[in-house]
Amino acid sequence: MRKKIYSKFDKHEINALPRVLFEGRIITILSPGETEKAVDYLLDSDILGFDTETRPVFHKGRAHKVSLLQVSNRNTCFLFRLNHTGFTPAIKRLLEDTAVTKIGLSWHDDLLGLHRLGEFTPGNFVELQTLAPEVGIEDKSLQKLYANLFHQKISKAQRLTNWESDILKDNQKLYAATDAWTCIQIYDELKRLLETRNFDLVVVPDPAPVKKIVDAASDVDTAAAKVVRNEDIITESRTKNKNKKNEQL
Repeated sequence: MRKKIYSKFDKHEINALPRVLFEGRIITILSPGETEKAVDYLLDSDILGFDTETRPVFHKGRAHKVSLLQVSNRNTCFLFRLNHTGFTPAIKRLLEDTAVTKIGLSWHDDLLGLHRLGEFTPGNFVELQTLAPEVGIEDKSLQKLYANLFHQKISKAQRLTNWESDILKDNQKLYAATDAWTCIQIYDELKRLLETRNFDLVVVPDPAPVKKIVDAASDVDTAAAKVVRNEDIITESRTKNKNKKNEQL
């Protein structure tokens, strides 16, 4: 059966989709010493999904450093709490490794944030935003890409929570692990579609420009205002003429 995908997935349909959750192991790394064993384990995988989290900023001019690096293979996700571990040699080794394919989305921003913690040369990273257009998909967000390909929803409820808390809540951990793991799922599916070409692309037209609609409404308002003003002038003129006649009488 051929798969139907859309050039752009309707964001209004996402809320009605069933939620997807990572069902594998989630291991939190809190100390520098733990990073070495975790990295050894991860680099023995065939593929890795990457993402980062940063404490949100609600005041202009402030900025926080990346506090969480989540890295998942197909069944286990490690949450490196960088605000506890620091940027260790093992983490640098993980980021610079060229043997294992690493999948991420909008990795330019993530890498910039990680570079604030330490210098490294990124190795063998694949950007989903570059791969998706090869099958005709224009969606840029992880949530839209996953919904488009699998008709399931990635919840973003935890995105703006405090990632520097002393203890991360279970729903924060699950959110972080799901984001990293779904990068692998999206990559695998995009590669399958590219190899088999077993899909039909529905090209969704761009919506009508809002500006023209606003301009049209503005023109109507202006015309209506002119009519009202003209009526005022006519009424005023009639009143003056009537007053003149009364004075003549």
